[in-house]
Amino acid sequence: MNDITVYTTNTCPYCSMLKNYLKNAGLPFKEVNVQQDQNAATKLIETTGQLGVPQTNINGHWVIGFDPESINLYAK
Repeated sequence: MNDITVYTTNTCPYCSMLKNYLKNAGLPFKEVNVQQDQNAATKLIETTGQLGVPQTNINGHWVIGFDPESINLYAK
């Protein structure tokens, strides 16, 4: 079973593309909206050093941006 968490904002088109990609691939995920959760935003920046979204943690591996090849690499 995959452990996938997607960090998003309300206005990010790549976030929507990523979520649609995961849904179409049949990969369940948890979404954390960093625009609505400032604590999660701060923790994300501290963890990855990246400000942009989407950022996805797949089974302990970070994927920055909409990167289907990396998603397929890390998702079992």
